[in-house]
Amino acid sequence: MRRLVVMVSAIILVDTLFYAALAPILPDLSSAFGLSKGQSGLLVASYAAGSLAGAIPAGWLVARFGVRAVLVTGLLVMGGAGLVFALAGTIALLDGARFVQGLGGAATWTAGLAWLAQTAPPARRGQVIGTAIGAGVFGAQLGPVLGALAEAVGRGPAFALAAVFGVGMAGWALTAPGPAALPEPRTTTVTAALRDRPFRVALWLTLLPATCFGVVEVLVPLELDDLGATTFAIAAVFFAAALVEAVASPLTGRWADRHGVRGVVRVGLLGAAAGLALLTLPGTWVLLGLVFVVMSGFLGMLWTPGGDLVATAADRIGLDQGWAFAANNMQWAGGAAIGSAAGGALGQAVGDGVPYLLGAALCLLTARFWWFGGKVGPDRPLPSSQ
Repeated sequence: MRRLVVMVSAIILVDTLFYAALAPILPDLSSAFGLSKGQSGLLVASYAAGSLAGAIPAGWLVARFGVRAVLVTGLLVMGGAGLVFALAGTIALLDGARFVQGLGGAATWTAGLAWLAQTAPPARRGQVIGTAIGAGVFGAQLGPVLGALAEAVGRGPAFALAAVFGVGMAGWALTAPGPAALPEPRTTTVTAALRDRPFRVALWLTLLPATCFGVVEVLVPLELDDLGATTFAIAAVFFAAALVEAVASPLTGRWADRHGVRGVVRVGLLGAAAGLALLTLPGTWVLLGLVFVVMSGFLGMLWTPGGDLVATAADRIGLDQGWAFAANNMQWAGGAAIGSAAGGALGQAVGDGVPYLLGAALCLLTARFWWFGGKVGPDRPLPSSQ
């Protein structure tokens, strides 16, 4: 089990490495290609749009061909698209490469997390999923470093190196032992699962932070640049934010396994709401970066409970874990795409404060539901036999 967790965590790290590398070089790309805030938002959103388009096909492929084949294919697709991004000379090629990277990312996340959910004991599932998500967040730390490296040595060499790394991960996945067969067939469809209220609530706990992060990943680096931060300073801010998330994710999963998810979700929602609102205030890049780091820690506390509850609900209603995490990945991809595109457009039209405050309002409304919305399902992972 430990070797599987290490492998899936490393693969998810590669995915988020590709995704997060854009933040430090976004101001330079915007300048080089003459992009508005709205166009910059579309560039950021293209990766998530690819993940959204690929999520359901990835779930079908996992159910049809198994987790290993989908995992390897996704990594090879991501590597090839990374090479295109490294060499692209037009904004259309950059957007297209990011979209295809997102297609590959949908396959790696869906197959990797489904593999873990099929294999991990229910009583440890939160910690296992949290560890993998924490590795993904660590990839988000390395992404800005890769972006800073691209600033120093050129976009081509930096992103070509990351693509080679992805191909190496595909070779690793080919040598890993396959998952054990499921004890019973899973016949519930995603459409039927969406009629289950706890399953919908679990998906919302992924959609919400994805949307909010989509907003800040466009607006914060551009605002940091406007306030005088260098490319390396922007990379450092995003590195620190992701470090906080990476440390918190496995701890959040362990807490959920032992005490349930409700307390973790409440703290995360209230802290994220406060942090998003405070992003409207700082007048220096240092203060803005500090608020962003703290806000990211609270908002990131929602990832693990969301995935944990998705897997638990899938066991209860008889949904294949591949389909479950395809649906979960759609929430991340849809939220990130909507947040990036809408955040960039709103920031350009009415200022950055409006999308920040809308995100804070969504967190507060969700917190109110979490207290007063009634029963939303098991408060902690339960064996499927219960």
